[in-house]
Amino acid sequence: MSGWLIASVSWGKDSTAMLHLLIESGHAPDEVVFYDTGAEFDAIYAERDKMLPILAEHGVKYTELHPREPFFYSMLARPVRSRATGKVHKHGYGWCGGPCRWGTTEKTRALDRYAKSRGAIVCVGIAADETRRIERERAEWKRLPLVEAGMTEADCLELCYERGHTWEECGVRLYDVLDRVSCWCCRNKNLKELEAMREHLPDYYERLVALEHAIGEPMKRRALAERGE
Repeated sequence: MSGWLIASVSWGKDSTAMLHLLIESGHAPDEVVFYDTGAEFDAIYAERDKMLPILAEHGVKYTELHPREPFFYSMLARPVRSRATGKVHKHGYGWCGGPCRWGTTEKTRALDRYAKSRGAIVCVGIAADETRRIERERAEWKRLPLVEAGMTEADCLELCYERGHTWEECGVRLYDVLDRVSCWCCRNKNLKELEAMREHLPDYYERLVALEHAIGEPMKRRALAERGE
């Protein structure tokens, strides 16, 4: 294992807090890696752009990874073959989230493959109170700096706000109305978050409704277009 240290950063609150923690403690990573799904909130890219000059100031290499095929091609048009027959039985994987987290699987594999190809140690932004994720991510070649520091999700958000991160869109801070700022079309969003998107982020909500029509399946049990009527 080399001494090369990678920070895996999504530019959400936890991984961004981890990055500040590493830099401010004098243990800046050698490289920051961001996997850009192409389905992130605009605010994610804005927070990334705030940090790029800081990375350059500390001599940290910055790398972006991308899906093998565009995210929405995989969601809507990619030929999907049956494991039993080998024949194409549909086009597009459909919604990402719930029992079918195809986007997450590809993201994890790409990040792990990249890190292992460099023989690197990877810092992962999992907070100390995310107990289930902690167990899943334990590995010899991974570090969990937030767990080591005892920083909870609330601690991470407070640190980020203190450093000037806002994740603001349409006049609201995303973390004020959403539990997690993951991909805007993630099927794991709960009904409270979807209602918040309908009220505060109508452009994104309209895109979700359009995806329901394109996929031919509601995001939740009832079509989004029917809610609130």
